[in-house]
Amino acid sequence: MSISLKMQSFAEKSSLIRKMFEEGIRMKALHGAENVFDFSIGNPDIPPPPQFYEVMQKRANDRSPGVHAYMPNSGYPFVRQAIAARMSEEQQVTVDADDMLMTCGAAGGINVAMKSILNPGEEVILLLPYFVDYQFYVDNHGGIPVLVNTDEDFNLDLAAIEAAITAKTKAIIINSPNNPTGQVYSQESLKALGNLLLKAGKKFGTTIYLVSDEPYRKIIFDGLTVPSIFAAYVNSIIVSSYSKDLSLPGERIGYLAVHPEITDKKPLLTAMIMANRILGFINAPALMQRVVAELQQASVDNSIYERRREIFCKILRDAGYTFNPPKGAFYIFVKTPIPDDVEFCAILQEEKILAVPGKGFGAPGYFRLAFCVPESVISGSAKGFARAMGKVKDKA
Repeated sequence: MSISLKMQSFAEKSSLIRKMFEEGIRMKALHGAENVFDFSIGNPDIPPPPQFYEVMQKRANDRSPGVHAYMPNSGYPFVRQAIAARMSEEQQVTVDADDMLMTCGAAGGINVAMKSILNPGEEVILLLPYFVDYQFYVDNHGGIPVLVNTDEDFNLDLAAIEAAITAKTKAIIINSPNNPTGQVYSQESLKALGNLLLKAGKKFGTTIYLVSDEPYRKIIFDGLTVPSIFAAYVNSIIVSSYSKDLSLPGERIGYLAVHPEITDKKPLLTAMIMANRILGFINAPALMQRVVAELQQASVDNSIYERRREIFCKILRDAGYTFNPPKGAFYIFVKTPIPDDVEFCAILQEEKILAVPGKGFGAPGYFRLAFCVPESVISGSAKGFARAMGKVKDKA
């Protein structure tokens, strides 16, 4: 075969999220979009906040010389300064424009981080359940993914993490609020994780980085706040984007920031800027950089997601499903009433409901539902969820 054997293997075990999304397109064409209840992909349907359109129009009308030219690979200094000012409040640590760079989304940022820190054969801990593309990002740069369980409520299992750390451990990637579970890690657990990584680094004579993927930071419920990563651990790197809180996933605009006191900061940032260029990103999109600089306090209307969460949780409870209500993001991770999550998702599909099997996140026995869809889609699915539960009970 002419293609890479590795890529052939990756394609065969590629994201079940995308497979279900594509199945949704087929089913909608066959049955009509109004008759299909597609909860497969985290593609925000809420429009960006009104300020976005105002700023976008203003920036699009700017005809200044060089406005669409290359800029430093790390991004416009004034954009980074605007984000650093907001992050300084959020992280309770003073972040400077030179502590960060603009990236092509959070995915681009994670790849930049992995390219910059990994030597071939070094290990990166990923917490189950996890966004499956993390393993590909680690492999892209010669790393080895090490999968570690969280506890029964999807909180950090510090004992399991400690047991997984070796002399080859270079980083751990965390995601809070979490996709797919909606869990938010507590400040206490993050500080304990930071102490654990510091202790392990001293034991092995290494630096272990904590990489926090935070695109859902502003999508949070019940009055909670997302704790500071920088307050928990010095050797930390935050990666985020505007895909979710501004509903701009297709614009591929994000950023990466390192702790101001991170070990070997200058060579690390030099490596990251170089990685941003040689990975082919060159720089983050110029127009979107200028737009988001003016939107640091803006966000979509979070109450819409919170209301949808309540509607969906009631539907699922009434039908007899077991789950933990999400604290953030826009997903519900539900236990399957039978052991085989792929089989149960096929039963849901018979009801024209599209869900992603937990197997796709390394957690068989669950399925994920994305509630970034209109309330009518959520409400319309109620009878189908009840019938699917009834089918498995009838077989029992």
